Amino acid sequence: MAYGFGGKILRVDLTHERIEIEKLDDAFYRRYIGGMGFVAYHLLREVKPGTDPLGPDNRLYFFTGVLTGIPVPGTGRNSIGAKSPLTGGFGESEVGGFFGVELKRTGYDGIIIEGKASHPVYLVVHDDTCEIRGAEPMWGKSTKESREMILEELGDDKVKLAQIGVAGENQVRIASIICDLRYAAGRGGMGAVMGSKNLKAVAVRGTKKPAIARPDKVMELARWMADNSKALVPSYHDIGTGSGVIGMSQSGGLPTRNFRSGSFEGVESLSPYTMRGNILKKMDGCFACPVKCKRVVEVESPYRVDPAYGGAEYETIASFGSNCGISDLRAIAKAHELCNAHSLDTISTGVAVSFAMECYENGILTKEDTGGLDLRFGNAEAMLALVDMIARREGLGAILAEGTARAAQRIGKGSERFAIHSKGQEIPMHEPRWKRGLGIGYAVSPTGGEHCSNVHDPMYEKDTPDMESVRVLGIIDTIPIDDLGPRKVRLFTYLLLYRYLQNSLVVCQFVPWRPDQISDLVSATTGWNTSVWELLKVGERSANMARLFNLREGFTAQDDRLPERFFEPEEAGGLGGLDRGRFEDALELHYAMMGWDMNGVPTRGKLYELGLEWALD
Repeated sequence: MAYGFGGKILRVDLTHERIEIEKLDDAFYRRYIGGMGFVAYHLLREVKPGTDPLGPDNRLYFFTGVLTGIPVPGTGRNSIGAKSPLTGGFGESEVGGFFGVELKRTGYDGIIIEGKASHPVYLVVHDDTCEIRGAEPMWGKSTKESREMILEELGDDKVKLAQIGVAGENQVRIASIICDLRYAAGRGGMGAVMGSKNLKAVAVRGTKKPAIARPDKVMELARWMADNSKALVPSYHDIGTGSGVIGMSQSGGLPTRNFRSGSFEGVESLSPYTMRGNILKKMDGCFACPVKCKRVVEVESPYRVDPAYGGAEYETIASFGSNCGISDLRAIAKAHELCNAHSLDTISTGVAVSFAMECYENGILTKEDTGGLDLRFGNAEAMLALVDMIARREGLGAILAEGTARAAQRIGKGSERFAIHSKGQEIPMHEPRWKRGLGIGYAVSPTGGEHCSNVHDPMYEKDTPDMESVRVLGIIDTIPIDDLGPRKVRLFTYLLLYRYLQNSLVVCQFVPWRPDQISDLVSATTGWNTSVWELLKVGERSANMARLFNLREGFTAQDDRLPERFFEPEEAGGLGGLDRGRFEDALELHYAMMGWDMNGVPTRGKLYELGLEWALD
């Protein structure tokens, strides 16, 4: 009997309306675990070099992990992957909530979608049954409207949905996939891939809970986290992910006005304490999670903001707030609602707006280009209008819908220096001039700018719970925040492998499990006699497969770079630019620690060591 997984994957060919079931053996699960590992493996195996990301030959993957759906905090996530239409490389994004749990309960560990439907459709998976239904009435509707229509048609309000709005339908390259209105697989344009296949939604409903090898041990660990999570991450539980926003601004680490500055004069208005005193309705969370870091907001005026869409997290507050020079929390809440209703990535969309604002203030864009919008930093009304234009591909929005890298190529006139991205994906709301090790992660990430699979330097300069957690990996001593030498590179490299393991297990990084506890959870769930060492190799396997996919698509070490802006001092915030020589040395050292050559290519020995010899060609 298999524990922790069903042992089968659903494959759906939309072109031929063909549905098949594929079975995988236990060794495959132990080698790749799920999530990112499954995505990387299948992309390398199935998607041919040079495939058009928005063509029918691209695949869209929905995968769970071996811990998904067990009654333990942090296990309510799933992974969605494809060749990215934003970067042209490896694309993968994780999302929380309840969709992944419901998918697991159907008995399938994932869904592979290929081809393209001849008309708008949605997919229904209910335990062992699967069907493709017409979605013409839902096409063009917001995620809330289409969700209500699908649930009414299915007659079951327990169905969980992964869906797109008009941005996904319009194949906006920064479109996300929204799960149950509040949870976003935001990065890499996965929503555009879904739209390119004429797939409006995936609806799942399951009644089969995953089998657990040692339920007593799993319950013991679950009780420990339930008893200790509030003490370990009190700010997340009390006010959500934006608790550090004021301190970040004081340190020069809060992205402001398209990353020109690191300190924002209106930061008090963006504080989660301000939100709690004004527009916060309640705190909410994902499956089986006591942390409850998700905010739900409601606004009546001057904008109507529907609490069904949840509320803005830190990334959204900073991307539409300080990075656009806006301190109006109600406008930011409206921008968040628009992104979830239209299925837009709030990070990339906010950075696209701030890019346009800087172009406007430098005379590169005029009111003739903006459709009459006064796109100066701080103009909340213009920001909201532009978000809607991006989703609908209207006017300037049609250019920004391609992502800032392509938009800058289209606009020209020196706008390229204002496009803040890595490998074509917009940089998240964490300042590498402050978190210097984080900059290495931005540069080498296979998906482009990525803050989750990364090191956040301040967490490891003192004896914190985060520091105690990495001691299990062999990182014994604290490391100064401004260090960019071998110790910081080693910390980043080890953490990268652990983060990719988490992405493969698809467990939440905000739930403070230590690596040894994760190992215990995997063992107790699956019955495997596993270890931290073996599991880190799963993360390393994922890292190397993603790297190989990008190399195959034409990426080189020259693409492992940061925007020029981060090598320049901040205009406000007090931080100087990164030292280019130290940064390049750190990058080269990371390659060596990963077993890659000086060009960032995994060596033959490394691939054999990881059991990836099949990928040598």
